[in-house]
Amino acid sequence: MAKHLVVAIALWAVGGPAGLHHLYLGRDNHALLWMLTLGGFGIGWLWELWLLPGWVAEANGAPDLPNSQPPPLNPLRFLGQALVGIYFGVVALIGLSTLPGFYLLALPLAVSLGVHLVSEVGNQASNLQATLMAAFITAPIFYGHSLGILPITLTTSVTAQNYRCYKTSNRTKKKLSLRLYRLGLAYLAFTTPLAYSAFSNTAATANYIASMIGAALDYVSVFPSLSGILESVLLLPYRAGKMLGLSGGYFQEWEDIFKFVQSFQNEKRQMAYQILGIPNDATPEEITKSYRELVKIWHPDHNRHQVAEAERRFIEVQAAYEFLMQAKKPKFA
Repeated sequence: MAKHLVVAIALWAVGGPAGLHHLYLGRDNHALLWMLTLGGFGIGWLWELWLLPGWVAEANGAPDLPNSQPPPLNPLRFLGQALVGIYFGVVALIGLSTLPGFYLLALPLAVSLGVHLVSEVGNQASNLQATLMAAFITAPIFYGHSLGILPITLTTSVTAQNYRCYKTSNRTKKKLSLRLYRLGLAYLAFTTPLAYSAFSNTAATANYIASMIGAALDYVSVFPSLSGILESVLLLPYRAGKMLGLSGGYFQEWEDIFKFVQSFQNEKRQMAYQILGIPNDATPEEITKSYRELVKIWHPDHNRHQVAEAERRFIEVQAAYEFLMQAKKPKFA
């Protein structure tokens, strides 16, 4: 059945963030991606209006013939793979982090599936097996670290790009009921753990998200330009609302979220000083001296009678030391 541009535009306007226009044009992977990210976080949905005529013509054209040459490298697709991989990883951290072996199984699986989903958008494809392998090989290196999402995503995105190829046909020929059934299952698999975590313990989920953002701010704190970029992304909805003359409600909440993250950072800094037992104006030398003394005291090998308590204290001391020394590093212009 021929596709019509007017219908595609209407579906884009009415249900664009849910991917209805992609579903109409047979672009199921793109539809699922939009369902899970609300239209590419809103930005992708707005940009697509200019691409609809080409997609309609593509949907009405003949199936593509196999192409032995790989598609040209697309920085925008690579960026999309990285962003969605990180997004899937954060969702997995929120909803599945209590599972045994999470950092070795669930986290690399979530990141690689996010990267692969972007790889399968449009007329391109990639090698799922290679992408999964890259994620599972990288994951043990960063075991237990939430920010391990970043290197895992980078590795899988590079791997997916190396295995990029054209699909033999970019038109979906399966029945609509079967397509909707598969999309529904994929959507439920993604949202159910997150919804359970949010409704069963809303406060803990909010704190976990704040700690993730706070850890990211710590990670880029030595690079003011990166920190500024992260701040701009966090406040983008709020600033967009201001530009449009909107205020209060949803847009004001984003500013409140960022202020909460900043206050969370201050509390984390105070706690680090307390763990090391030093004043707030301690010098790097004083921080290092206290750290070395406490590490000797709480090393598990010296506390065989209370191994669990020693391990907990040992990890706390290490984390506090790394946090404070990172904050003490000079900022580069």
